[in-house]
Amino acid sequence: MKFKNKYRIESARLHSWDYASPGLYFVTVCTKQIEPYFGGIDQGLNILNELGQTAYQYWSEIPQHHHNIKIDEFIVMPNHIHGIIIIVETLHATSLHS
Repeated sequence: MKFKNKYRIESARLHSWDYASPGLYFVTVCTKQIEPYFGGIDQGLNILNELGQTAYQYWSEIPQHHHNIKIDEFIVMPNHIHGIIIIVETLHATSLHS
């Protein structure tokens, strides 16, 4: 499949799965064109710039904005973020699927 005349990787998602369902999800968010917008690596250390620190803060605050979301381990790298998001079962979430 092409997008804007460039090749894209097909989705690794399981088409039969409802990704709004409770569970643990490993998420990767990449920057546009894999640019190091969030910082850099210096002597083997991940150094976040101001934007990287903001990304870290906002990822940390996800549970404050979504009552049925918890976060587990995550890391902000210079050009991407890896994290585990946990969707927990709630009375409200259950009623949305009914």
